[in-house]
Amino acid sequence: MPVLGPGSRPTAGGLARHARIGFLVCSCAIALAVSHGQGTAGAQSAVPSPPGAGLPALIDSIVPPPALGPPPREVPPIAAAPGEPAGIQDLRIAVMPSDVGDPFFDEWPDSMGDSANGDVLATRDVTAAAAPFVGAPVREVRQLKVRTTDSGGMPSFATATLVIPATPWTGPGGRPVVVNNLPIDALGRACTPGYTLAHGLSLSTNVADFVPPTTALATLHGYAVLIPDHEGPRMAYAEPYVAGHAVLDTIRGLRRALPDEFGASRIAMTGYSGGAIATHGAVKLIDSYAPDLAGAIVGAALGGVPADFEMLTRSMNGNLATGLFHGATLGIARERTEILGLANNLAQQLATSPLKDQCVVTLGAAGVTFLPMEVMADIDNPFASPQARELYRDMKMAGIASGAPLYIYNGGQEFWIPAAGARALYTEQCGLGVPAVYREVFGEHLVAAVTGYSGAVHWLDERLRGIPAPDECPPA
Repeated sequence: MPVLGPGSRPTAGGLARHARIGFLVCSCAIALAVSHGQGTAGAQSAVPSPPGAGLPALIDSIVPPPALGPPPREVPPIAAAPGEPAGIQDLRIAVMPSDVGDPFFDEWPDSMGDSANGDVLATRDVTAAAAPFVGAPVREVRQLKVRTTDSGGMPSFATATLVIPATPWTGPGGRPVVVNNLPIDALGRACTPGYTLAHGLSLSTNVADFVPPTTALATLHGYAVLIPDHEGPRMAYAEPYVAGHAVLDTIRGLRRALPDEFGASRIAMTGYSGGAIATHGAVKLIDSYAPDLAGAIVGAALGGVPADFEMLTRSMNGNLATGLFHGATLGIARERTEILGLANNLAQQLATSPLKDQCVVTLGAAGVTFLPMEVMADIDNPFASPQARELYRDMKMAGIASGAPLYIYNGGQEFWIPAAGARALYTEQCGLGVPAVYREVFGEHLVAAVTGYSGAVHWLDERLRGIPAPDECPPA
C-alpha cells in the first residue's frame, strides 16, 4: 500500500481506511476495559485467570481480518517464507514496507546467489544531494549496496552511505572510519538516513540523523563516516542479527570498494537507542560472522541500550512508549514469521495499513493510545508464551562476547530502557573477557543521549588514534 509522502494528499479511500482503523482501535480499547471489568467481577474465583484471559476471542469477534487481496503469481524474494502456511505467506507479503520509487533501495538484486557477504552489488555518487546536510566539507558522498544475510541465513542486501572528508588524511595508516549507527526506529524505507542523503529533507527525515552531530564532527576531524541503513530492505526495526550483519557487511563493502584508502583503516562504531541495537548486534557477531574484521574494528560505544527485550515488555508496553514498542515488534515479525502467527485480526489490520511505512515521529505519537501488546495477540498472556521466551533469548544474544572493546553508557533515571539492562550487558561482557567501560550518566533516555555523548566521543577518538582501550572490569 502506498505511504502518504511529503506533499501528498490522502484519498477518500485512504481516509476511509484511516477512519476504520481508528474505529477498530477504539473498539479494542473498549474491549480491553470490558475484559478488565470481567476479571474484577470474577476476582473471588479460587483460580484467577491470567492477565487478559478471553481477550483474544473478544477482539477477533469485533475486528475482522484484513482484506489482503489475491496473492501474486510469484512471491517476491523479500517476502518469501518457505514452508509456512499460505495464510502466513500472504500476511508476510502484506506487511512488507512499500517501495519508495528508488531502485537502489527497492530492487532485490538477481546476482546475490553468486556473491559473498560484503560484495558490492551497486554504488552511486550522491555528493550533490548529500553534501549540504553533512555539516562539513566533503570530497565525496557515496552510497553502497552490498550482499548480506538475513536473520534466517538467507541472502539479502544492505545499503550504506560513505562520507569522505575534503581534507586529505595525513595521519598514520589509512584514514580512520566512524561507523555511525543511527537510531532509525522506523518501518518505512523513506525513514532511513540513506534515503534522506540521496533525496533531501522530507517529513520522513529523522532529526536524530543530524543531532547529535556525530557525522559532522567526525568529518571535520578528518575521519570518514559510514552510515548503514541497518534495518535492511525489510525495515526489520529492532532485529539485532539483521542489523549486525548489515553493519559488518557494509564495512566489508567499504574496504572492498576502496581498498587503497580504507583497507588498513582503524574502524570504530557508535550507536544510541535503536542505533545501539545495531551496534550490539554487530560487535557480538564479529567473531562468528566477520572474523576478517576482528583486527580492524578497534572499539564500539553504545548507549541507551535496548539489549533485553523481556525487560522492555514491562517498561515500554502499555504506556507512552507503546507505539515504538509495537513498531519494533512488527519490525522483528517481518524477519521472524513465528510472530506473525500470533497476530490477531487487529494486529493484522494495523500491520497491513499505512502504519507499516511510518517513521519514528508517527510511531512515537502512537503511544498516546496506551494500547498494550496483549490487545494485539491471539493468545492469552503472550509474553509468557514459548515463542516469546525464544525471542527474548535470541534478541539478547546472551553469552556472546563482543569482538571489540566496549564503552557502554545509560541514563541513571531512564524508565523506558532501564539502566539495569546496560549494567547487565557490561557485567556479561566483563565475564567473557571483553575490555569494557560502563558509565551511568544523568537523565532519562533523551537527556542521557546528551549527557553521555562527550564521554562516548572521546573514547571513540582515542581508539581511532591507536590508544589501547581501557578495561575497567572488576577482577575476576
